[in-house]
Amino acid sequence: MTDVGCVRRQNEDKCYIYADDERTIGIVCDGMGGANAGEVASAMAADIFARTLLEGGHPPEELIRLGLEQANQEVYRYSVTHAECRGMGTTMVAVLILGLDAYILNVGDSRCYCVSAGSIRQMTQDHSLVEELVRAGTITPEQAKTHPQRNIITRAIGTERRIAGDLFIHRIRPGEQILLCSDGLCNELTDRELLFGITDGPVEHACQRLVSAALGKGARDNVSVVVIDLQDGTEQ
Repeated sequence: MTDVGCVRRQNEDKCYIYADDERTIGIVCDGMGGANAGEVASAMAADIFARTLLEGGHPPEELIRLGLEQANQEVYRYSVTHAECRGMGTTMVAVLILGLDAYILNVGDSRCYCVSAGSIRQMTQDHSLVEELVRAGTITPEQAKTHPQRNIITRAIGTERRIAGDLFIHRIRPGEQILLCSDGLCNELTDRELLFGITDGPVEHACQRLVSAALGKGARDNVSVVVIDLQDGTEQ
């Protein structure tokens, strides 16, 4: 589910979900740029990355890196050849699930969480200025949530000729949920509230509960969320 939020005039986020008997793919991109350029960047990146994964032909880790490379090249090329989109870019958090192996990619500050046994764990690390300050010990995680430069990201798809993402491999347990979201959700809700939104009721309504909770707090940015639920080894 994706929502424009309470402040922004347009939605520059893009969500993508696909599942068949062999794999599940989830993607959330948060675009940036003037006019509608952010919307262009997020849609292009999600579509190209997903298409690469669906084409297959490579081991999972190589396939993900190839998808990221192709998405970055196309967004960057479009940016430098279309003046109205100059400087556009997008974050990305994505998961490819094969059996019980989850391959998680992130670029920027969109996040992946895993929910299991009543607890929630952030799987990705933000590529942002405040995250670098936290790791350096300059500020605390609590201070990062209200830092005036918390929206400055240090990596984005399409802003440079080459980009590196972080790749995590996670062995999923049946009954676990994977949450992908833009910063429009996690900037509004605490980890406890994210956990409550997923577990307080049927999982098929989790996206609606989370988006509604963010809107209830003023949703200063676009809000996007993908929830993947594993029940007895099958994705939903």
